[in-house]
Formats: sequence, C-alpha cells, structure tokens
Amino acid sequence: MLQDCILVVGAGVAGLATALRLAPLPVTLIAGSPLGHGAATALAQGGIAAALGDDDAPELHAADTLAAGAGLGDPAVARRVAEAADEVVAWLAGLETPFDRDAEGRLALGLEAAHGRRRIVHARGDRTGLAVLETLIRAARGAPHIMIADDLRAVALLRDAHGRIAGLRARAPSGEVALPARAVVLATGGLGALYGSTTNPPGAVGSGLALAARAGAVMRDMEFVQFHPTAIAVGADPMPLATEALRGEGAILLDERGKRFMEDVPGRELAARDVVARAIFSEIAAGRQVFLDARLKGLDGRFPGVVALCRAHGLDPARQPIPVRPAAHYHMGGIRVDAAGRSTVAGLWACGEVASTGLHGANRLASNSLLEALVFAGWSADDIRGNLALPGAPETRTAPRGTIPAPADIRALMDAGVGVVRDAAGLSHVIRRLHDVAADDRALVALMVAAGAFARRESRGGHFRADCPAADAIGRHSETTLDATLRFAGELCGAPQSRQVA
Repeated sequence: MLQDCILVVGAGVAGLATALRLAPLPVTLIAGSPLGHGAATALAQGGIAAALGDDDAPELHAADTLAAGAGLGDPAVARRVAEAADEVVAWLAGLETPFDRDAEGRLALGLEAAHGRRRIVHARGDRTGLAVLETLIRAARGAPHIMIADDLRAVALLRDAHGRIAGLRARAPSGEVALPARAVVLATGGLGALYGSTTNPPGAVGSGLALAARAGAVMRDMEFVQFHPTAIAVGADPMPLATEALRGEGAILLDERGKRFMEDVPGRELAARDVVARAIFSEIAAGRQVFLDARLKGLDGRFPGVVALCRAHGLDPARQPIPVRPAAHYHMGGIRVDAAGRSTVAGLWACGEVASTGLHGANRLASNSLLEALVFAGWSADDIRGNLALPGAPETRTAPRGTIPAPADIRALMDAGVGVVRDAAGLSHVIRRLHDVAADDRALVALMVAAGAFARRESRGGHFRADCPAADAIGRHSETTLDATLRFAGELCGAPQSRQVA
C-alpha cells in the first residue's frame, strides 16, 4: 500500500542519500523534475570535509566548525558529524564515487578557508557536487525499494486527526493528488534564489520551509544566510562560482587598482566566508570592482569547472583575474530538527540545507554542507525505522495555499534589504512590502528571513547589522513559527492583528 511508503521530497544529495539509506523500506522520491536537474548539489564545487589526514582528527574538524559558527554551533553535533565523516566517505567510495587520489592511491585532501588542516575530499576536481550527485542517481535508479516520481511537486503536507504528518498533497500533470505515507522527509534545499544575486538554481526558493511552516513546525535562525564571497560577476543568473578551493591553493583578491585589500585582515583570503564577503562588499559599495587572481600553476587540471565557466563567458582565468562579488549561497537556518533529523511535528523529518541541525551555527564552514546532508541522511533513516507506527487517515483539509502572487521585485528587495549588510530601516521596508503578500510561499519564506534579521539586533556570522555591528556577549538562537512571524510583522506594520495564514 502507498500508505506503507515513506515520502522523500527532494532529489539532491540529501534526498537521494536518505532514500538509499532507508533500504529496504519502500520509498517514493518526489523529485519534481528529472533526476539531476534543478538540484543545487550539481553546482557544488567544494568537496566533503573529513578529518582523514595523518595530522588531523575529528575534534580538530569540530573545533574549526564551531569557530566558524560564531558561537551558535552545537558542540555535540559538530563532534558527532566530524566523527561520522570517514564512514560516509567510505560509503560513497563503495558506490564508486570517482574521488580524486594522490600518486599512492590515497584520497587527495585539499585546503579551504577557516580549516586548520587539509581535509577536503574532492571528486573530479571542482566538480565534486556533480560527481556525487551522479553517483547517487545511479544508485537510486538501481535500487528496487525506490520509486522515483519526477512528475510530482509537493504543495502541502497532510495531517491526521492527531496532528501527525500523514502524507502530502502533490501537483501532477493531471491535477492534484493526495499521497498518504508513514513518514515524510523534506530534503528540498535552500532559499538562495529568493535573492537576485545568487549561486543557487531557480528552484531554490525555500519551498520545503514553507511546507513545514504551514504545518506548524518550529523554524530556527532563519536570518542566517551565507553569501559566497566569490561568485563570478559576468551577468549570469544563477551566478557561476569561483570555488573557495582556489583561495586555498593561493588565489588572491585584488581591487581594480591591483591592491590586495585583504592583506591586513586576519586569515587574509582564507578568513571565514562572512568576513571575506563583507570585505568584498565594502569595496564594491565604495565603487571599486573586485577581482580574484587565480593565475595558478596547473589551473586547468585542478579546477576544470571554474575554467570552463569562465571561458563560457569570455574570460581566461589563466591569463586574467576573475571579476567577483558576493552572492546568496547557503541558508544556515531552517526547520529545527533534533539529532535524528526529526522536526517538531510528528511524522516529519528534514535533511540537508532545509534543516537547522545545529552544525553550522551562524556561519557554515566550507565543505560541511555535503557532509551534513550525507551524515544526517543515515541518522534520519535509522530513526524513521524506529518510528513506523501507521498514522491515521489523512484529513482532506489542508492548510490553504496562497493565491496572491509574490511581488515581482522580491529578489531585488532581498538583495537590497536583507543582503550582506543590513539595517533596521532596510529590513522594516522589506517586511512591510512582504507582509501583505505572505500567502505566497516565496514571500512567506522571505518574510521569515527578514523578520528574523530585524529581531536580531546584533551582528554574528552571516548576519551583519550596520546599525548593530557588535555581537552580543552570549549567542542565542532565534526560533519562530508561521503564526509568530505573522504577528511580529503585523505589529511592525501597524496592523491591529496579523492576518492568519495557516
């Protein structure tokens, strides 16, 4: 019966790995589009962080993760994830992932910003995300327990009479259908495409966040968005990426006069991403262009993806510096989950970028995203096996979905008001513009980010307030629900009471 099935929504690395790890339980994978299309995983140039070197250890990896997280990372989660890294790399190797190796056949380990050791495992150089995705797709296609539904798009979660998630409603070419299930896993990725300047694919608009919020799930740290410092500024949408590994191998940042403006910043080009992003943003705000000088020996062989992206836009990175600027890249906040990936709503799990696990805190350490998704995929699958009580029949009543279109300039709004540098005036403007159209999923998610940023009157990690530039003495998480966000926005907008959007 379909009700005996587990629904996994999303077919990036998190969704595919979760579906595979659930074997032999029957899984329906709601892909939304043909496998390999639209997943941010395919664009990931970084690798998988794993403490595999002779001079490295999981506790060192965990310490770097917590340092990057600016006081909001969970030490227990960081240590547990770092300790599990070798197992997930071995699991991928067992699936014949084409990892890069040295002359002796050992995994080649790269260096990225804010890592104290060389611990980045790559596959096909800077095409790691695509290589891992292709490996997982091949495995999923050959897995008899997985049914792939690439013509369905989830639009609402279904609950039984006791409030437990009991399936979802999906849009098919023939209309909407109800899919009962024993458990639902959201692995829908991030929200970067809500911004005009982004490295994310067009579908990364926080759809899973909206599904969970409308079902009553607690959301955590929604204001923390990571802006990758070195998106390639060639007018493309999404913006191609100049991987952090380039700076790990010696690439430097220059202004239009040829000055190395990171010279006096601790860590220089290998400082944490938020530090580098703000430094570049400051240069651009002052009217100066910024370039990444990546004229490195063996560039074509080590970074074929970046070279191909540049040449496709008329640039030769072996001969000229690459124009770069910050772009929305990764969302550290999301659906609050526990150590097993469980949300606050019974029957609903979340994995990957859509989830807030406690690993990243206020700022993600480079190459920890693929690692987190792979590790929590296994932990969530194990937990689901122990929580397979059949839910009641799904109620036909679902949360109303918005029919009011999001404002045409939502991406420009987010760039201008909820970007690398924020302040109360800009954030309140965004909130007022989005509050009246929050029935639309995209506007709702953008509103939750802006409201969280307005409420956090400090600067920490990926969240920087020009009017509150210091960090509070003690780091604190922010938690909210859909109703709480709408009440907050309504009060800010002067409404006597906020409109209810369930």
